[in-house]
Amino acid sequence: MELSVVVPTLNGREELAGCLDALAEHVPDAEVIVVNGPSADGTTGMVRDRDDVSVLVEIADRSVNTARNAGLDRVTGEAVALVDQTLSVSEGWADAVRAGLGAGSVVTGPTHERLMAGLTTDSEERRTIAGRQVTYFNPGNVAFRREVLEALDGFDESVAIGGARDLAHRLSGTGHEVIWDTSMTASREFESDGGMLATDWGNKYRSLAYRLVKNYGLRPTVVRRIVSHAGRDGGDALRGVLRNETTLSEWVGTGRSVVGGIASGTKDGLIASVRDRTDRRNPNGRSVRADRAVTVYDWR
Repeated sequence: MELSVVVPTLNGREELAGCLDALAEHVPDAEVIVVNGPSADGTTGMVRDRDDVSVLVEIADRSVNTARNAGLDRVTGEAVALVDQTLSVSEGWADAVRAGLGAGSVVTGPTHERLMAGLTTDSEERRTIAGRQVTYFNPGNVAFRREVLEALDGFDESVAIGGARDLAHRLSGTGHEVIWDTSMTASREFESDGGMLATDWGNKYRSLAYRLVKNYGLRPTVVRRIVSHAGRDGGDALRGVLRNETTLSEWVGTGRSVVGGIASGTKDGLIASVRDRTDRRNPNGRSVRADRAVTVYDWR
């Protein structure tokens, strides 16, 4: 089974180099496609100087789902893996990919993260939504049968956050099994904690509402799930106010962003479900546009 590996990257030159080194060491026969867009740290020059990258695709869009689809536009392998620029695959990774795809449509595995406080490892995550069991996959360490991605038209580019979760819902809806294999490991190491990024509450809840409504409709279980998420986050934020970690006005402003995001996502999800009534549920997928690439370096 020929394997193509897509690595989206954005301003991560040093981390990307480590990712590519690991792929060259452990999967030397893979077709490696780097999708860069748009970096300003010398990534293009670094990739062009290597002899272990098959294709470099330069894009102008910062959306990770656009980058993923741009990579899918160039793959030729029967199997397609997505690897995060910050991850290094392990020695048995390729064998796990091939074994997993021999048994199912999608295979994913854990990420080992070496933090200042020690080593952490994620685990399999499953949810039952509207009577359907959904297995989420690690978007930075996952492989698919190529025909599955083509049937589902890749990633939904209107989802700013949680595009992999949206695809997991669609995989479940079309009966494709996601296999969790603990031997398909990738690692990430940090020299420091790097601080915390502020949450974009509006986009987070717009994406949550959009993907749930698009995939399941506006049913009571969907509404309860969205309200439950908002309630938990709202409660945590309110406790932050009581601990003087944030202000009441900031809490109110966050609430407005959450409500606005839910309203926008619900509306867009309903529109999307009407635009694509098929099981793939992807009116904003890979086939919608052909102008993602600004420049392509193909060394195959």
